[in-house]
Amino acid sequence: MVPQLHIWLSVLFFLLGIAALILEIFILPGFGVAGVAGILLIAWGILLLAVDFTQAAMALVVGLAATLAAFLLGIRLFKRFNLWQRLTLGTKQHKEAGYVAPQADLMQYMGRTGTALTPLRPSGAAEVSGRRLDVVTGGEYIPAGTPVEVINVEGTRVVVRAVDKPRQ
Repeated sequence: MVPQLHIWLSVLFFLLGIAALILEIFILPGFGVAGVAGILLIAWGILLLAVDFTQAAMALVVGLAATLAAFLLGIRLFKRFNLWQRLTLGTKQHKEAGYVAPQADLMQYMGRTGTALTPLRPSGAAEVSGRRLDVVTGGEYIPAGTPVEVINVEGTRVVVRAVDKPRQ
């Protein structure tokens, strides 16, 4: 029979482990020291309750093996019955259909003029040097058809302002 001290120590370790996990969840976000300590304290509390240490270790090994087997079986079932298709979006965005990533090197348009293709309130599209660009204004409204000038480029963000007449 297990002495009383081991029972109280196992309960203490288990409760400290639960407290550490609660601390990790609500106070210290992320998976850090409190989370790892909580898992270790819970496992140690369970091991202390075991009559035989080898029996407890074997139970943990069997539990881990069963979890791994269930995980691998789940992956196979997902592939076999196409369950991934029910969980994910099946359509793909192809370049031929007009899905293109924004061009990173837009500095070449700095200072150039063009025409607003859509109303800019404050974002929209403009044609600059024969190319359609996604642009933004400084906050003002610019109607479609108004001449615009590129005044700033920050990565893929092109800032324009209305001009009185287009420059050549």
